[in-house]
Amino acid sequence: MLGLPKSTELNQPLPKTAIYARFQMNAAEKAKIDADISRIVIVNEVSAAKLNLAPGKIVQMFFVLQVQLKRKEFSEKTLITLSKLIPQNMVLLLEHEGQAKLAVYHTTLLQTLWCDPSALALSLKGLTMDAVWENVIIQIGGIQMQSGNTLEQQIALDEQRTKLEKEIARLEKLARAEKQPKKKFELVQKINVLKKESGGER
Repeated sequence: MLGLPKSTELNQPLPKTAIYARFQMNAAEKAKIDADISRIVIVNEVSAAKLNLAPGKIVQMFFVLQVQLKRKEFSEKTLITLSKLIPQNMVLLLEHEGQAKLAVYHTTLLQTLWCDPSALALSLKGLTMDAVWENVIIQIGGIQMQSGNTLEQQIALDEQRTKLEKEIARLEKLARAEKQPKKKFELVQKINVLKKESGGER
């Protein structure tokens, strides 16, 4: 699965009831998870020992959890809650009606696009588990690292750029609909300022 070494494979169901009991979740929290998730199985344990790598200073291993979703338009908060509750580094393999995507929480929820499960793969790059885990996050998030940035800094920059682009799109829509020349001009000026902040013309 995901092109990961056979030595990492597991098939260990993780009952939702066990999660509820372990983390003493209230009825509302349980309902949110139940609304999105039908089943969770731990399918891989990727560790330094199993990969014959040096242990990381921070990361010793990570797990891949196969998560069967009840709906494709799931709540991201459900996955964030799950990731925060379980004190392990985790990749979530989300599946719904013959399609799949990968997700990982690292300061924010990063995801691939939906695709055929056979098209998904993780490349384990790095000489230590710290490096391997960072590269897994980069792959799933489609992150292009800029020189001098840490992973956290790059994620924050990418998030800010995405917010700016959404605001630009919103203002462009308003500008197209605006009839008054003065207001239209003001909107265009705002758009130009935001485009400069986001890195220039799109």
